[in-house]
Amino acid sequence: MPTPGPACPAPALFTDRYELTMVAAALADGTADRDCVFEVFARRLPHGRRYGILAGTGRLLEELPHFCFGDDELTALREQGITDQRLLDWLADFRFGGDIDGYAEGDLYFPGSPVLTVRASFAEGVLLETLALSVLNHDSAIASAAARMIAAACERPCIEMGSRRTHEEAAVAAARAARLVGFASSSNLEAGRRYGVPTTGTSAHAFTLLHDDERSAFQAQVDTLGPGTTLLVDTYDVDQGIRTAVEVAGPGLGGIRLDSGDLPTLATHARELLDSLGATRTRIVVTSDLDEYAISGLMAAPVDRYGVGTSLVTGSGAPTVGMVYKLVERDGVPVAKKSKDKVSVGGRKHAVRRHDADGMALAEVVSSRPITARDGDRDLVVPLVRGGEVCSPRTPAEALEEARLHHERARAALPAEAWALSRGEPALETVDA
Repeated sequence: MPTPGPACPAPALFTDRYELTMVAAALADGTADRDCVFEVFARRLPHGRRYGILAGTGRLLEELPHFCFGDDELTALREQGITDQRLLDWLADFRFGGDIDGYAEGDLYFPGSPVLTVRASFAEGVLLETLALSVLNHDSAIASAAARMIAAACERPCIEMGSRRTHEEAAVAAARAARLVGFASSSNLEAGRRYGVPTTGTSAHAFTLLHDDERSAFQAQVDTLGPGTTLLVDTYDVDQGIRTAVEVAGPGLGGIRLDSGDLPTLATHARELLDSLGATRTRIVVTSDLDEYAISGLMAAPVDRYGVGTSLVTGSGAPTVGMVYKLVERDGVPVAKKSKDKVSVGGRKHAVRRHDADGMALAEVVSSRPITARDGDRDLVVPLVRGGEVCSPRTPAEALEEARLHHERARAALPAEAWALSRGEPALETVDA
């Protein structure tokens, strides 16, 4: 039995075996070098959702230069029974040399939007399928859920804190995706290191329980972090916890956190008690299994910040957005899948977002024919990679910041009803030119 290798090999092994099977067969019959166009799109949005947010493009471009098969990867393939020497020799020399276009990261997408287009030989293009879909499906699901939470919060800051509810690498990606759509900070330190996401965190109930009494725990935290810290006040009795917190930190206490109970009622009572104790500027932070609906239900309560965990990192009911990676053109000829319920449209797509005179978005125009531009149209497809080289290299932190700002601009063009939490049809209809 093979000895287990490193936990995180090169991204080339983050793939499905059937891709190598296809490449091997295509090399054998001479079709591997055919010029092909693959597109990534979602046939539909998750049930009842009105928009999607494209996220993960920056992470995919980070991975692309490292998508190769070194000695360790080739050894791993042999150990799994992949012994076709023609295939192994081809993989040993593989570096992606094609072109990639797509929507700018942070943009909105709708059914049929060509969010990523890969033009390369068949063998090169098909190898990217699993990695592209893995990254884009996950990150877009998180960003789309996070955007709904941001809308529900109505400009009150949201904190991402779901690392303990998902895979360790998914946690970093989730923190990045949440930041992209407007989350103020994350508890995840690796997201801070890789992407410059602001990080925050104070203490858990375990820290209070460690001490002989609540006062001792609060005193230790204040002595270390200063009176501007946020104290967790619901380990025992909330009222007494608030009183003790203000006694220890003074009326300049930065914040209290509520993590259980009837949060709207508790927050209202906590605000009254804090004000009566002179802590009028102490913030109230609430956590405890929040999602966009719970956040919306707290809108009338005097809550200053929301901490979101499980629902965020699981896409709040939509852990994937159903993007697919389909061959749409071969040697310049449109090709398309015609099977029932999974029909696709052949040919490389053009896409613009149509706006009215006030700059509000009206429709997503997607066509395999050139689109005659109108006043207010915005081209959605931009160059990302040419000849295997990323067009505009950015540091990971710079790429995230650029995507965050792009998202703000794209979001501002949607009509207000698009951000409603109630189920409905896509906010923009996808139409042909």
